[in-house]
Amino acid sequence: MQFYSKSVALEDRNKRRVDVETNNEAVGVTQRVRDISIRCSNHLPRTLGALCLLAATGLPAFAAVVDGPGGGPRANDGPGCNLFPASAATGTRVPLSYFGPPPSETNQSLVGPVQELKSGQLDAINGRITLPLYKGYITGTKIPVWYILTDVSDQGQAANLGLNFSAKLEFAGIGARTAHFGPNNVVYFDKGKVKFSQHRILVAGTPNAYPPAQAQPGSVGDKDYSPLVSIDGIIYDAPIVAFNVQAADINFPNGNVDYTKVHDEVVAIDPNGRTVTLQLVNGFSFGRPVWYLTMDSSDPTVAAIEGATYAPLFGKLPTGGDDSFDSPVERIFISDNGELDCANPQRQGLDAAITDGFRPNNTLGGIPTLALDYSPAWDVNIFEWTPAAIAQDYRQQLREEFQILTYVVDGLLTGPNGTAFGGIGVINNCPIVERLD
Repeated sequence: MQFYSKSVALEDRNKRRVDVETNNEAVGVTQRVRDISIRCSNHLPRTLGALCLLAATGLPAFAAVVDGPGGGPRANDGPGCNLFPASAATGTRVPLSYFGPPPSETNQSLVGPVQELKSGQLDAINGRITLPLYKGYITGTKIPVWYILTDVSDQGQAANLGLNFSAKLEFAGIGARTAHFGPNNVVYFDKGKVKFSQHRILVAGTPNAYPPAQAQPGSVGDKDYSPLVSIDGIIYDAPIVAFNVQAADINFPNGNVDYTKVHDEVVAIDPNGRTVTLQLVNGFSFGRPVWYLTMDSSDPTVAAIEGATYAPLFGKLPTGGDDSFDSPVERIFISDNGELDCANPQRQGLDAAITDGFRPNNTLGGIPTLALDYSPAWDVNIFEWTPAAIAQDYRQQLREEFQILTYVVDGLLTGPNGTAFGGIGVINNCPIVERLD
């Protein structure tokens, strides 16, 4: 079988990213959330530039400014950090061109790459996607709202716009702001504002980076902000990427982004051409490597960790229901003490992310093309390897939901610090973008 990932053949796995943005040296630090251990990725910057920024902004000397998305999913060649699949021609006597198209081109549920979010141009070399950038306003004002669209509760709109369809979003009205169409069908948002002016700050704790000593998200929504919006009875996932700024203020089409004006996951933004490029995140779903976006969180500490926007209204969504009737969420599983080092193919978890600065390789539940229960609203579940499992060298990279649940039942995994396994009451907005095989 021949595997292609849209714009690049999978044999291109080890090509390094060449256009690294400034101020993006790192990703992830950890913090305790609602008295439960949660850790996430960050590589604290140690450059003179960071120190100069602290002095210029008057921030405390111990503060670590980590604006921007940090290391991308293909910025390291190690098998524990780069999940991009190898060429199907590996180990054969013929080149990749001799192979037929992947089965996923005939049936998307079969093996092979699938671009789930079809509204944008995927950059498989660097692990990014360029999406349409929309401009709306706050109702009754001239305040600009710059936003993207990723998911929708209506199947027809999903097909028409190239968005992810999520039947579960039909039950998400309790955690959505409202909007309506005005003149020229411009969207006017009734409520929900976001402040992007502050720096994202993450400070590792001691003696371990988890929990962090300090965590501040780079973008903060008011009490009425959620990435979800209800328009004429249809719920869209419409995260805000810039707010109350004019086009000239956020014109960074070639990178070098000012993160006091835009979302931390933005790597380039062109308000005149109406596009925005966002960095993608490694993960798994039912054993398949995937890329997704991380845009918002219902918890401010998690938002700081993820480079996401703190979205208070998003927290109104009920957690713990998983696939039951009226549940708007799906589960995401995050290790807090997996194997370390990008060179280790078993690498996974928040300890690893803190140590090496790359994402923790989280495991998602259902996504489109593999399941029917997908939602971009992810109910965060933390799992921890028990001391006995570690002593017997059972610790490994877990890529599939039911493998994790089985290991919980078997007593190999628990919740943080030996607590009962389950959700921690936090919801992350992570739209799926690409299934890599």
